[in-house]
Amino acid sequence: MQDTSKNGILAVQTLRNNIMASTVLASTAIMLSSIITVWMSGGAYRPVTMVYGDNSQLGLSIKTFSILVCFLGAFLLNVQSIRYYSHASMLINVPNYMREMGPTDLESSAEYVWRTVNRGSYFWSLGLHAYYISFPLFLWIFGPIPMFLACVVLVFLLYFLDMASDLGSVCSSNAQKEGHREYSKADVVVV
Repeated sequence: MQDTSKNGILAVQTLRNNIMASTVLASTAIMLSSIITVWMSGGAYRPVTMVYGDNSQLGLSIKTFSILVCFLGAFLLNVQSIRYYSHASMLINVPNYMREMGPTDLESSAEYVWRTVNRGSYFWSLGLHAYYISFPLFLWIFGPIPMFLACVVLVFLLYFLDMASDLGSVCSSNAQKEGHREYSKADVVVV
């Protein structure tokens, strides 16, 4: 928003790429939901003999329905992400010189754009987490042991993906080198 001749195209292209990534994830989620719905309504119940645990029709219905709900949630979260990214791409291109604004108004409009982009990133991250959660739910079809192992792996994976303990020090050292504002860990949104 500061210098649109240099950074305006870059910002819009970055948001466009985020919109495209969210669109792919939303399309994949709705496609997988459709496949699961067709599989659930097929009516042909064939118990799998390799499964340890519940092999009943009701158990299989509960398992597939939970996967379906997970993918529908991923779809809705990615659609919200597309909504916020689209809104932010329009807000970035609003010229500030058209309005009589003081310095506090310019800061508040830049902050509003920043919050809108962060909300889009937050919903994108939640949609991706719904995909991650669907993997143990899928393994639940094959029994509780594969599901438990996948849950343990998922907990460690999400811990290392979501907890960026060194991010604050990286931002502050780069900011000091380039003469920018220092960021604290409270300023950085981990998505």
